[in-house]
Amino acid sequence: MAKLSIVKVGGSLFDHPALGPTLRNWLEKRTGQRHVLVAGGGAAANVIRQYHHTHHLPEPVSHWLAIQMMDVNGAFLRHLVNGSAEILNAREFCERDEGKPGALAHDWRVTSDAIAARAAEVLGASELVMLKSVALPAGISWAEAAAKGLVDHAFGEVVERAGIRVEWVNLRDEISEEP
Repeated sequence: MAKLSIVKVGGSLFDHPALGPTLRNWLEKRTGQRHVLVAGGGAAANVIRQYHHTHHLPEPVSHWLAIQMMDVNGAFLRHLVNGSAEILNAREFCERDEGKPGALAHDWRVTSDAIAARAAEVLGASELVMLKSVALPAGISWAEAAAKGLVDHAFGEVVERAGIRVEWVNLRDEISEEP
């Protein structure tokens, strides 16, 4: 049986026209693994964040709306990868996880980063790959990464509690190298 790899695809990558071929190529190189992609919220989640501030929505309401935007982006990713990976249904996953030990809070400390980490924990993944638009500075802690806006504030808690192996890939650099 293939090892399970949870792959968070950062929403900041969605604006690049070569994301589809780059992502498919990246997945093809990782043979012998079952990949489940977690779509970042990106610009769609940022719209919800703005609505939250403008209309003073309760955080749990905004959080669930942002999760729905992850699923919209997941449908976009499904088209881009053309069947070469599974896509996590974020809302369904979070609803099923609700009330379980270690379940995530419904506030802005939790974004698609922590949801990907929680999916890796719950599904027993051998690794969590974070495909992002920036490099992770060497030797930085997850708390420092959160303070710099590289991950959300709940991410490190989940990763450290579950002992998840994290691979960080600046996919934007790989996209830029594509012909």
